[in-house]
Amino acid sequence: MTKSDKRLRPPGAKSVGWALVQAARLHRSRIGDRLAALDLFAGQEQVVQALAAAGTMTMGDLAATLRVRPPTASKTISRLAALGFVERRAEAGDGRIVRVRLTEAGLAKAAAIERLWDEVEAELLDGFDGKEKRRLRKLLRKVARNLADVSGVSGHEVEGDSDLDEDESDLLAVSDAP
Repeated sequence: MTKSDKRLRPPGAKSVGWALVQAARLHRSRIGDRLAALDLFAGQEQVVQALAAAGTMTMGDLAATLRVRPPTASKTISRLAALGFVERRAEAGDGRIVRVRLTEAGLAKAAAIERLWDEVEAELLDGFDGKEKRRLRKLLRKVARNLADVSGVSGHEVEGDSDLDEDESDLLAVSDAP
């Protein structure tokens, strides 16, 4: 058998990256289908969720939280404002600084998004036990940190890095014991 006769293996046969991309695409598609019922597009829910958690944010802080460029965050905010889900206000002392927050309609969307995410998360992790869920979450956070570091977007904590689950901190304490 020559090199040219050698069959290529499927792209994702042994690639973690390929498997991650495929899972992410399927998750994004599932979320996108469910968001359509809320009159939202994939990606917009992350802005709504970030604002629901923070209350009010500057556009710069929002872009940093989402790890996107400021124009990308601004475009999404413009679309959500047109739908009546967010409002923008210039900072009183400095009109260049714009703060954004959810409206009452936006807060209602945030609650609906939270339910939707919980439902899709249950589908995603069907058959996983608690230990497997924690391990997967920990590994994905590590992947995100690695990619953030090499991409030059470090300096913003990966969600959940600083707050270990109680079970995780218990496991760490046990593994560190003499």
